[in-house]
Amino acid sequence: MAVSQSAGGAYGLESVVRHTYERARHDISGELAAYIPELARVDPERFGIAAISVEGELVGVGDVEVPFTIQSISKALAYCLALEALGREKVLAHVGVEPSGDAFNAIVFDPTTNRPYNPMVNAGAITVSGLIAGAYGGEAFEMLMDRFSAAAGRRLDIDETVYRSEAETGHRNRGIAHLLKSAGALDADVDATVDLYFRQCSILVTASDLARMGATLANIGENPLTRATVFGVEAVRNTLSVMFTSGMYDFAGNWAFDVGVPAKSGVGGGILGVVNRQLGIGTYSPRLDAKGNSVRGIAAFRELTEELGLHIFDPTNRGSAMLGAFSR
Repeated sequence: MAVSQSAGGAYGLESVVRHTYERARHDISGELAAYIPELARVDPERFGIAAISVEGELVGVGDVEVPFTIQSISKALAYCLALEALGREKVLAHVGVEPSGDAFNAIVFDPTTNRPYNPMVNAGAITVSGLIAGAYGGEAFEMLMDRFSAAAGRRLDIDETVYRSEAETGHRNRGIAHLLKSAGALDADVDATVDLYFRQCSILVTASDLARMGATLANIGENPLTRATVFGVEAVRNTLSVMFTSGMYDFAGNWAFDVGVPAKSGVGGGILGVVNRQLGIGTYSPRLDAKGNSVRGIAAFRELTEELGLHIFDPTNRGSAMLGAFSR
């Protein structure tokens, strides 16, 4: 399936997205995230790529409207909300911003500060959930859901089956929360914190939603379709910085080297990418590599950034020129 909503300029972009889809869809390597029982039951063949410009032009190819759980992509948006609600200094006192080089579920804290290394690994994200739970109490999840929905431009929902599956099997994350509590990084109640974390990871999105969320961040916090202000400018800047250095787990260095855009992946099969002031990109394909990232998603982003010149350090700045031409 291909979708295009444009006043006349997105067809060139659609051609690149379609070409990328055709090149990547034949790769059937990788495995489903079987450690969460419900994720092991999804259709492994699903694949979609969506892109939305900050002018509101949408193109999508493949399964861009198929819902899946957001999983760890939620970490980026929750971190942005925490920065805005609690302030930079409060958040930095509990979780750092250094790449860890460890797996996403590693039980490793900074030995000097006893803080999690960054908010994009589970320990840091659970800490952020604790900060939000402490600030908003029983309204914390609704606050998250409202903000995620505003970024997506539509009301989102939660997959209750996946939530229960995570709650019943997420013993490692529960153990991480207890260690965070004992280390002084987590002030909030452990059970409330972990419950909020499981719930936020179980929110249903599509590749099109991820593209809209990415475009909202690319547009400095304003949803380009609804024109609603979702996040503050400083919170967006800080979030994109950490996404660039740590959003792809222990693949972050390779991602920065090859792809060169801020991004966040999730074991549900999604990847959200942000081309600052230009474009949001969302991909969905549930087969994962050994590091927990979507195999086809990585291939698609590599192709798109190469074809469009989107790498943040592209010496020719051709990405801005090409996307500008698509918008005219």
